[in-house]
Amino acid sequence: MTLRITLRNTLSATALLLGLTTMAQAADKDTFINCTSRAPSGFSPALVMDGISYNASSQQVYNRLVEFVRGSTDLEPGLAESWDISEDGLQYTFHLRKGVKFHSNKEFTPSRNFNADDVIFSFQRQLDPNHPYHNVSNGTYPYFNSMNFQKLLKSVEKVDDYTVKITLNYPDSPFLSSLGMDFISIYSQEYADKMLAAGKPETIDTTPIGTGPFVFAGYQLDQAVRFLANKDYWKGEAPIKRLIFSITPDATARYAKLQTGACDMMDFPNSADLDKMRTDPKIQLMSQEGLNVAYIAFNTEKAPFDNVKVRQALNMAADKDTIIKVVYQGAGVPAVNPLPPTIWGYNTEVKDYPYDLEKAKQLLAEAGYPNGFETQLWVQPVVRNSNPNPRRLAEILQSDWAKIGVKAELVSYEWGDYIKRTKEGLLTAGIYGWSGDNGDPDNFLTPLLGCDSVGHSNYARWCNNDFNSLIKQAATLSDKTQRIGLYEQAQVIAKEQAPWITVAHSITVTPLSLRVRDYKQSPFGYSAFYGVKLAD
Repeated sequence: MTLRITLRNTLSATALLLGLTTMAQAADKDTFINCTSRAPSGFSPALVMDGISYNASSQQVYNRLVEFVRGSTDLEPGLAESWDISEDGLQYTFHLRKGVKFHSNKEFTPSRNFNADDVIFSFQRQLDPNHPYHNVSNGTYPYFNSMNFQKLLKSVEKVDDYTVKITLNYPDSPFLSSLGMDFISIYSQEYADKMLAAGKPETIDTTPIGTGPFVFAGYQLDQAVRFLANKDYWKGEAPIKRLIFSITPDATARYAKLQTGACDMMDFPNSADLDKMRTDPKIQLMSQEGLNVAYIAFNTEKAPFDNVKVRQALNMAADKDTIIKVVYQGAGVPAVNPLPPTIWGYNTEVKDYPYDLEKAKQLLAEAGYPNGFETQLWVQPVVRNSNPNPRRLAEILQSDWAKIGVKAELVSYEWGDYIKRTKEGLLTAGIYGWSGDNGDPDNFLTPLLGCDSVGHSNYARWCNNDFNSLIKQAATLSDKTQRIGLYEQAQVIAKEQAPWITVAHSITVTPLSLRVRDYKQSPFGYSAFYGVKLAD
């Protein structure tokens, strides 16, 4: 059943899922309800690249070898208590934490604790095409491939039950930070073996278990996802005992529910509501500069976007001041580079294309399109951290481009189909966004614009050898100053060649109920609820 966005229906669904009879019981001091904008596209972080679509599930269930300190880009031990790195940077030895328990569910009760076998399974499933789980759930491992792990990893070996050695084919400075990302979440090999023997291996992806602070307790299609605190969590049981993601697609309805106490947090508020929220006595509004970028990708393999002058002309025809004012309502800044200015390595010397319609027309004429042309502009069908209103952005660009003779038809697809078609190279030009996952410049430049990521997350299908050589060289260096110099050069090339229109970096806002305590915004575009408390 499709959820109609009314307060009454949503509360009934949530109460039913909890096994409670009234919302008053649900909204007690032990139950946190997050009103989220859409249903998860999957429950397995190895399989899903769209972090926002599954953070209502996998973020809470799994742990990784290393973790990011909440609210920063620093690393701390996770399932690995410590690690050693060889002098040549090619070998990482992880000393695993003992006594860590896996969750259980109706399908599975673990007979042992987490150990090296689980780490080996989680890597080899993605790395080895002959692994029995490699093709399960139509596994394509988009992030693993976009981060070039299939080329980077030489071997992943078990030394003993609590020691794992990972050998790289070449040095990679971002590697350790990359291990803190979701696609390297650790699965239970024992659970996988049991489900494979039972003839239903996909169960590990649809009914997840892990070692994280919250245990997956059920999903009601398009209504809610439910979790319970893991009483055996190795860091200690979470203060929140029940965590619910109430799926509420309409932002106005999410705001209304927050105001009435039907939820404790909401995702993606309407930009037009932000001024009201800042003075609303019923909520607390948190904000921080986002580690993200919204952009228009041109399919550089297709005419007319294979012509750099066309791409430059469309950059000059984009009125970013209007976009920031109308789309972001001031909660964003114009983007110059593919990197956000909050990340190290950002090149402050790069200048953006000016808003210059006459120069844009001149460039089109030089490219052989004196009268413009007709094209499509694909409209991202979902709101993300980087872009609060893709449809309005598309309408502004459509109007801007028309002033130089470019007639753009706005088209869209369901989100999964949108990304699938993009990866297949069917894109003309389209709206996309990205939130950083590990605080390293490589996390933007390699997956989004690297040659090896064409067909994965390089939606512009742009492969520039000079750019690619710079970012590859930078990733092999341990000296941060040297890396910065190379990344600065790469940004100059990206601006000149214009595979994108770099649109904006959003300011991330999080509206919370007044009873929420100790919530910390993450720079990586997802919510972590371990440690959050609710006042009586």
